[in-house]
Amino acid sequence: MAGTNSAGIGFEMDANDMTLYHGSSVIVETPELRRSVRALDFGRGFYTATNEDQAAQFARKIYERKIREGAENPGCFVSSYRIDYDTMQKQLSILMFDMPNEEWLDFVMANRSGKYTGKNYDIIYGPVANDTVYRTLVAYETGIYTKKQIIEQLAVRKLFNQMTFTSEKSLSFLHFTSYREAAPWKN
Repeated sequence: MAGTNSAGIGFEMDANDMTLYHGSSVIVETPELRRSVRALDFGRGFYTATNEDQAAQFARKIYERKIREGAENPGCFVSSYRIDYDTMQKQLSILMFDMPNEEWLDFVMANRSGKYTGKNYDIIYGPVANDTVYRTLVAYETGIYTKKQIIEQLAVRKLFNQMTFTSEKSLSFLHFTSYREAAPWKN
C-alpha cells in the first residue's frame, strides 16, 4: 500500500542519514531532471537505488547500450549521495510502495504508457520493474496475465528498490559524497 511513513519500506537507515546510489556513464555530482527517451516506472525523475550493486548493474547496462550505439570508451560509474530522510519526510510530498501491489502496478503501467495524470510527488519510492519484471508487465499488458496473477508472480521475486526524485526541490536533498568506477561486464 502507498503511504508516507518509513515503516517497512525495505531499506535500513538512520532516519537522519541515508546513502543512495546512481549508476551512469558519467559521474553525477549535481543531479538534474532530464527528459528520458523511454517511459520509466515512476515517470520523469532522477532515479537512485538503495543498493549499490543494483546501481552498478544499471551503470553496466548504460555502458553496454553506449557501446552498441558506437560510443568509444564510455564511462561506467556509481555516484553516491547522502540524504536526511527525516527532514525530507517533513518537507516533501512522498509516495511510497513497500511492495509490488495493485496500486504500484497501476502506477507503473500508467507511467510506462505515458498516461499517468494523477498527483505529482517530489519523491517516489518502491520496487524496480527491472528487465525480468518488465517482461512480466508486458505479459500483463497483452492480457496473458491478470492483475491478480501478476501480483502473485511479483510477490515471490526478490526485487530491489528505487527512490526517484521528481522535483527540483527534492534534488536539493541529494548531497554528492563520492563515486566509484563500476567494471563493465566482460564480453
